Amino acid sequence: MLLRLFLLFTLIPVVELALLVEAGSRIGVAPTIAIVLLTGALGAWLARAQGLQALRRLQDALRAAQFPGEEIFDGVIILAGGLLLLTPGFLTDILGFFALIPGTRHLLKTLVKRQVQGRMPDKRGGAVHVHYSVD
Repeated sequence: MLLRLFLLFTLIPVVELALLVEAGSRIGVAPTIAIVLLTGALGAWLARAQGLQALRRLQDALRAAQFPGEEIFDGVIILAGGLLLLTPGFLTDILGFFALIPGTRHLLKTLVKRQVQGRMPDKRGGAVHVHYSVD
C-alpha cells in the first residue's frame, strides 16, 4: 500500500508536468495555461451541478426511508472528480471529467463497489455482497 501511495504522489505529478511542458512547447504557454484554467472552471461548474443533483437524490432517498447507498457512492465519486479537476494536468482532468459525467461515473462506481466489496470479509471468510433493493 505504501508503494502504491508513493507512486501515486510521485509518478502522476511527474507525468502531468511532462505533459504540460510538452503541450506548452507545441501549442504555446498561453494556450496551455488557458486550457488548464478552462478545464478547472468547467470542472468546478460540473462538480457543483452534479453534486447538487446527487444531494437532491440523497435527500429524496432519506425522505422515502431508503438507504441512500447509490447516492453516497455518487457523492464520493463526484467529490473525487471535482478534486481531480482542481489539480492542474491533463490526465487528472480526464479522470475528473469521467467521474463527473453520469454515464462514465456509473462505470467508475461499479469499479469502486467491486473494490469495496472485495475488501469486506464476511463471517465465513468470504466477501460480503451488498445488494440494494427498493421495496
